[in-house]
Amino acid sequence: MNGKLFGSVEGGGTKFVCAVIDEQNRILAETRVPTTTPGLTLGACLDYFKQKELLLGKLSALGIACFGPLDARRGSLDYGQILATPKAGWAYTDVVGFFELALGIPVGFDTDVNGAALAEALWGAGKGLSDLVYFTIGTGIGGGALVNREVLHGLMHPEMGHVRLPRISGDEGFAGVCPFHGDCFEGLASGPAMAARWGQPAETLERGHPAWELEAGYIALALQGVICTLAPQRIILGGGVMSADFLFPMIWQKTLGYLNGYIRSSVILDGIESYIVVPGLGRQSGILGGKALGELADS
Repeated sequence: MNGKLFGSVEGGGTKFVCAVIDEQNRILAETRVPTTTPGLTLGACLDYFKQKELLLGKLSALGIACFGPLDARRGSLDYGQILATPKAGWAYTDVVGFFELALGIPVGFDTDVNGAALAEALWGAGKGLSDLVYFTIGTGIGGGALVNREVLHGLMHPEMGHVRLPRISGDEGFAGVCPFHGDCFEGLASGPAMAARWGQPAETLERGHPAWELEAGYIALALQGVICTLAPQRIILGGGVMSADFLFPMIWQKTLGYLNGYIRSSVILDGIESYIVVPGLGRQSGILGGKALGELADS
């Protein structure tokens, strides 16, 4: 087979998606591994890649876009590890070291949302832009950012899902579901938060249910904060909750309302529908994010 092959892992709290992807972003093989213990989960992923190398050829690099918190700072003592996650048994798992030792190839590593942001900037809804933010809103909430064409890291990676939000009137009695902060963005607006507040999963709530107006309000509050903080050229919203596409018009309207004319950019004022958008890569943002991280590691 001609050209380079990249292994990609999209590591989530319920499943790890593994794929072999060529230079043209064609997914040649893909599987899903349940997220159980680190040993079982990572071992199954490794076995899969070794089998595919026998069939398809040697991988040039592996990229891992993973749930966090994690340490993606090269040179750090904890680089390549998942940090103090609430996911039982996974704290301080050395993900990068495991695959580097077993496969003998470069391994790229970052958060799932940073990986998705990078993929969307390269090939999706952010193509050609230097600054963007990608949010996933589903079982959890996370945000990844590209600033001056570089994935944003500082003290660690961004944790936009854990920013505290002001309460929307009438929702003061809901404690929130985040075990660390209660009523942060994730605690108030994730899929589990919607299920806890309304007593049924988000996907079963009809379109006219008041849950959606409240959900759009919290998402818009978070976006208003990100716009004022990072001034991205575009915001991309993915994740299971955002499959309810009727949320977008409510989010556009409420975001403009919360900004209240303070940000005088015509990109926002005259084109909010092209500013807050769905992922251009659809459901492949995460797995192609892993491939993008693998390419960086191989460069």
